Amino acid sequence: MARTASINRKTGETKVEISVCLDGNGSGSRSSGIGFLDHMLDLFAKHALIDLELEAVGDLHVDDHHTCEDIGIVLGQAIHQSLGDRSGVRRYGHFTLPMDECLVTAAVDMGGRYAFEYQAPIAAEKIGEFDSELIEHFWQSFAANANCNLHVLLHHGKNAHHIAECVFKSVARAIRMAIESDPRQESIPSTKGVL
Repeated sequence: MARTASINRKTGETKVEISVCLDGNGSGSRSSGIGFLDHMLDLFAKHALIDLELEAVGDLHVDDHHTCEDIGIVLGQAIHQSLGDRSGVRRYGHFTLPMDECLVTAAVDMGGRYAFEYQAPIAAEKIGEFDSELIEHFWQSFAANANCNLHVLLHHGKNAHHIAECVFKSVARAIRMAIESDPRQESIPSTKGVL
């Protein structure tokens, strides 16, 4: 059964169209009008092995906030929908990723409940033209709409670009582990029988 989803969201601030395939190889194109975010989403797709098609148009004349937030919302919804009842998946995933001077751990529970803990501060307010604080906000929006627990911890790191990249890659790897098929898990991975 194909684990795919396509979600469209249109508001007075943005129009976002996303399609995902959880059993992909990271292919697809990302076009948000925010170059840095597109770069991070390219990394996410490649390291999660999720095919991701994204087209977004937002009120970038105001700032990047609404577009970044709504992409997080729609990506979370698409992954939530494509998981179905979550039968046969590992459910939990974690990854500690080194990148140059940075080290980030991400842990996820795709169990259908939302919780978000984020401890990955970036000292610089901007990465190029991108507001650094939007990275945390993106992942909070994602987690709330993917109905997952997501924990992100920066152990150490200084370079703002490296920290952001390390966060996206480590979360991608944790999600990849959590959504993979578990050959020993034929049913829903919960004693409740439902997620």
